[in-house]
Amino acid sequence: MRPPSDKPPTVLLIPPDTRPQTLELPAQLATMTGAAVRVPPAEALPDFFTPGKTSVLRDWLLGEAGQADILIVCLETLCLGGMIPARRVSDPLETVLERLAVLAEIKRQHPDLQIYAFGVIVRVAHDNDPHEEKPYYGQWGRELRTYSAAFDRHARHGIAEAEALEVARTALPADILADWTGTRERNRALHLAALDLLAAGVLSHLCLTLDDTTPYGLAAYDRRMLEARADELDVWQHLDIYPSADEVPCALLARALAPATARVWVRYSGLGGAGAEMIYEDRPAGELVRAHLRAAGCVLADTPDEAVFVLAVNTPGLRQANRQPDFATVDTPHRHLPAFVDALRADLEAGRTVSLADIAYPNGAERRLWTLIQGLPLAKLAGFSAWNTAGNTLGTAIAFGKLAPLVTDRAAHAEALFARMVDDALYQAFARSEVRERLDNPSPFDLAGQREAAEAHLREIITPRIEALWQRHFSELGLELEAGAAHLAWPRLFTGIFPLKVKVSAIEGHRPSPAGDGPFV
Repeated sequence: MRPPSDKPPTVLLIPPDTRPQTLELPAQLATMTGAAVRVPPAEALPDFFTPGKTSVLRDWLLGEAGQADILIVCLETLCLGGMIPARRVSDPLETVLERLAVLAEIKRQHPDLQIYAFGVIVRVAHDNDPHEEKPYYGQWGRELRTYSAAFDRHARHGIAEAEALEVARTALPADILADWTGTRERNRALHLAALDLLAAGVLSHLCLTLDDTTPYGLAAYDRRMLEARADELDVWQHLDIYPSADEVPCALLARALAPATARVWVRYSGLGGAGAEMIYEDRPAGELVRAHLRAAGCVLADTPDEAVFVLAVNTPGLRQANRQPDFATVDTPHRHLPAFVDALRADLEAGRTVSLADIAYPNGAERRLWTLIQGLPLAKLAGFSAWNTAGNTLGTAIAFGKLAPLVTDRAAHAEALFARMVDDALYQAFARSEVRERLDNPSPFDLAGQREAAEAHLREIITPRIEALWQRHFSELGLELEAGAAHLAWPRLFTGIFPLKVKVSAIEGHRPSPAGDGPFV
């Protein structure tokens, strides 16, 4: 039996992996609205490139579905053991589709359960990572990328690209190329089967996303095939296909918990911000924003006053760059950060709900912007995000903004907001490079014997900064912060873990809340 409809909903979450951004963040967002979140047992979930246990996930789903209202499920975790394992394991398609069938089974048993699913079109990695990809990618990554682009160019432009495709094909061992493309075809078949489930009404909404994509490549080729099938099935009302990946659980959570369409006013840091180019996406910033808004159940507003929230987007002047500062394409006269910060201040003073997405650089906040916004009341932001790709950042910030009207637990909201500032700004923008400088030429893929030293340096550098940030911006909220020991999610510097718990202080908990008191006023 499900709880009565006047009770907060219960959400089942099967994430793409166990990083804080993919597992803890959506749970935090749900908790701040009063929703209950249940996740599978730890042994069922993937650990870096080690697959989770799909049989345990199936049993868990069958046991939990009857007590839940919403299921948010990563297809790769359910059917292939995780987003990264899905690019590595050799499970046959027949087995994969048998695992997918559990969604139709639980929908038959519990027709009121709303199932929100997402899958990630296999990426063509930009670097030669042998751990997140097949082991041979470390040696053949460049050639596989060349083949990927040549194949798509030939598919689009025909005979003029035939010679380039043949050169790219002959540069690769036949067995490696066959294995790599075979993995892609299997995963594409999984997504085609998911489209059939959407057409059959098993799924309430489906997102098929592109991770680290480019204008030309096999991911773009897969996208067109999936779009063609979506046309045939006429399922676009409940489907999104766009550049995205790790943050999709947050977007689908926002869509599920706040189903009404929300109007959003988008404020860019430059007048031409919508045209800024992204590194890891196949479209300019403005089109990327529109795609992410739709996935979360949002549309563009005509004025800020009619908007549910303001999405403030810090875009590069012309194009993203990986290293800060970049005066050629990012920090250029095509935007004016002080004026952008002034506009944010005015929005907050006007009582608007503001969520800030910083996509000027991938993999961390822009240091200059972070310095400039220290004069703002950061704890009054509805959301903040600046992590990994532009899509990761936008989807997270939009979820914060859409869920803002539902916030009932201000400590949970402060915890989610502060956690993003610690990770995206304090760590990714600053401390990560400082830790790297203290190590002996570490590999970006595997720290090996340097992990313990890296974590020790991390704690030394970031712990006092966490405390200082809390004291400056959050200490007057009547909340208390408990911070655990920082460490790394995997044996690489890419993802840190910062255990943070925010609760109402003992004194504040006994005081009546003043009228209108809330996280954004």
